[in-house]
Amino acid sequence: MSWGTELWDQFDSLDKHTQWGIDFLERYAKFVKERLEIEQNYAKQLRGLVKKYCPKRSKDEEPRFTSCLSFYSILNELNDYAGQRELVAEEMAHKVYGELMKYSQDLKAERKHHLQEGRKAQQYLDQCWKQMDNSKKKFERECKEAEKSQITFERLDNDINATKSDVERAKNQLYARTHAADESKNEYASQLQNFNAEQWKHFNNAIPHIFKNVQAMDERRTVKLGETYQSFAEAERRVIPIISKCLDGMIVAAKAVDERRDSAIVVESFKSGFDPPGDYPFEDFSQNLSRTGSDGTISNTPKGDREKDGGPGPRPDPKHPMSRTKNKLWLFGKKPKAPSLEDFSHLPPEQRRKRLQQRIDELHKELQKEMDQRDALNKMKDVYEKNPQMGDPSSLQPKISETICNMEKLRSEIHKNETWLSEVEGKQSSRDRRHSADNHHRTPQGRESPEGSHTDDTGQEHHTPHRHAKPPQPGNPNSDPHEFDDEFDDDDPLPVIGHCKALYGFDGQNEGTLSMAEDEVLYIIEEDKGDGWTRARKQNGVEGYVPTSYVDITLEKSSKGS
Repeated sequence: MSWGTELWDQFDSLDKHTQWGIDFLERYAKFVKERLEIEQNYAKQLRGLVKKYCPKRSKDEEPRFTSCLSFYSILNELNDYAGQRELVAEEMAHKVYGELMKYSQDLKAERKHHLQEGRKAQQYLDQCWKQMDNSKKKFERECKEAEKSQITFERLDNDINATKSDVERAKNQLYARTHAADESKNEYASQLQNFNAEQWKHFNNAIPHIFKNVQAMDERRTVKLGETYQSFAEAERRVIPIISKCLDGMIVAAKAVDERRDSAIVVESFKSGFDPPGDYPFEDFSQNLSRTGSDGTISNTPKGDREKDGGPGPRPDPKHPMSRTKNKLWLFGKKPKAPSLEDFSHLPPEQRRKRLQQRIDELHKELQKEMDQRDALNKMKDVYEKNPQMGDPSSLQPKISETICNMEKLRSEIHKNETWLSEVEGKQSSRDRRHSADNHHRTPQGRESPEGSHTDDTGQEHHTPHRHAKPPQPGNPNSDPHEFDDEFDDDDPLPVIGHCKALYGFDGQNEGTLSMAEDEVLYIIEEDKGDGWTRARKQNGVEGYVPTSYVDITLEKSSKGS
């Protein structure tokens, strides 16, 4: 349906309608702008949220639990999701809002041009109408003047008193007026014909053509709105596959949570390598009574009950909080802080092994970097030797020497740490073998030394408490089984810093330990360093380690502050 034929007389209405169309287009553009600002703020907030909850520590310090790793994967997927929201906002800004604002400016210019053409055509028609109207009014005046002249002429012509000159003058005046009226009539007829022609052109050619252009302009505006509506939706649709992948990644991360794996990591992270404590022993307080009794019996406990329990009654466990002597309960109590040592000997065996292995891996990486740097310097030196104009080969020699020195230092460190690692692994395998032997060959008495090894000393009256850690090995650790013998072969023996009395008997079957009998007095030459063992010396000069909780220690005043 054409606006030119149907709305030929609605120029002002079309003027208002086209203005409304532009206003509506700009209103939609404003809506798109606010929408993309929401997307930008949403993406910004998502990225801020991801940054807030992302680990701030290095990956080596982060927990390796599957639940943590899955959460970090979800954060990564959410960060990608935020990137897609930013992409949506960017596409809306360029393909929707940007095009709408540009099209709005073009639309305003085109509308102005069409309306100016319509106004010009209307003004030209109005001018033709004025000319025609003026000629009409002039013709009307001339006709009235001619009528007056005719009445005057007829009156004088019938008047007998009128002179001939007056009649002749009136006649001439009538003739002039009649001639002017005829000319005005012709002019009016010409202007009327011209106006009718122009009016026909105006309403049949000019206005339909202008209105047709205005109609096409308005229809293009409507089409443009439809296209931008589609672009608005397509901006969302294009990112749906990637957003779906992000959501699928979150689901995969959620399914990757493995409670058994996390439990195994907990064991791997905190396993100390120590054996669990033994059973709580029976404390026989009637020992002193049995020794002083007149009947000569060993104790008030029936012999059958003692034999049924597997021999003499066990001694109090120094690790138990109710023991007579002060001890260090690491299992449920707070482990005392030990100074960090280079060989990690202050850590439990399993943790020490892991830390040493980690350090060895890091040293190997550094060594590989130094080797690569050395190779690169050697290649550069060869190039300089073949092409002296490129550089002086001797200038690289200090750097090569420094790199080789660093490599030697790293190899030395690796060897030292591997020695410590082999020592830890050797001790763990030895302890595992002893523990297996204890499980398969346990005697009725069932007593164990501080290192978990079995003893057959049935003459001992009490059960030797079960220990979890070997005595510390002075100096740098090594895997030599005679390490304690080498230590005690020093020419200058350690000075005596106190004495102690054995509260319980101890067989001291393992390397570096010292056997003692109950109530035996020993010299103290080295205090307990926090591992539950004290270094002592017998009257005959034999030295070794005894459990700190098995003896009552008295230090000299001069050595208590050391």
